Amino acid sequence: MSPSQESVFPDYETETSQTSKLIKKFKETPFVPIGMGGFTAVVAYGLYKLKHRGDMKLSLHLIHMRVAAQGFAVGALTCGVLYSMFKEYVVKPKE
Repeated sequence: MSPSQESVFPDYETETSQTSKLIKKFKETPFVPIGMGGFTAVVAYGLYKLKHRGDMKLSLHLIHMRVAAQGFAVGALTCGVLYSMFKEYVVKPKE
């Protein structure tokens, strides 16, 4: 890029790294990483317990694991939406 040309994405180029962008996004929406982490934890626990499921069928175990993981993720996202609505309509000073 020659020095005489203006930058097309000045905001993008001022960011230092992908990590700083990720941290900034997590601060804006804290319940998304919580939901992702919970989903991963439920799936990991379900896979760990897969060996010791007793006489339960594999398909039934997988369905229970999927419902629990989805429930955690949807619950975290719902809490995030409620939190953002609370910040926007209750805490925000009226103008």
